[in-house]
Amino acid sequence: QVQLVESGGGSVQSGGNLRLSCAASGHTDSIYCMGWYRQVPGKEREGVAAIDPNGDTAYADSVKGRFTISRDDAKNTLTLQMNNLKPEDTAMYYCAADPGHLRPLYYVRSVRFAYAGQGTQVTVSQ
Repeated sequence: QVQLVESGGGSVQSGGNLRLSCAASGHTDSIYCMGWYRQVPGKEREGVAAIDPNGDTAYADSVKGRFTISRDDAKNTLTLQMNNLKPEDTAMYYCAADPGHLRPLYYVRSVRFAYAGQGTQVTVSQ
C-alpha cells in the first residue's frame, strides 16, 4: 500500500500563486507515475498533471503554462506549483500515484490512479 498526504492548499485571489506538496509513504518503490487531479462537487474528476520517474510530464490544456509538476524520488515527494491562478481553478486537489508504466498523458486523460490522498482545497476568488 501507498499513503499520500497533500498540503499547501488555501485561498488566494485571481492571479495569485500556490504550491501544493504531497508526501508519499509505504511501498513507495512500487510507484511509477505520480500526478494531480482535481474535482468540484457535482462534477467529474479532471486530470491536472502527471510525471514519470524520467521526468516526462503531461498537463491538462487548461493549466499548461501556469502549473508545473515536479517530483523528488529521494524524498518521496510530489509538488505542483500553480501560478496565475484563476477562479475556475477552484477545486479539491488530489495527489495520486500508480505502479503502471504508462505515459503521463494517459493518467491526465483517464485519471486512473491506484492510489490517491485525501485532498487539499484550493479556492481562487475574483
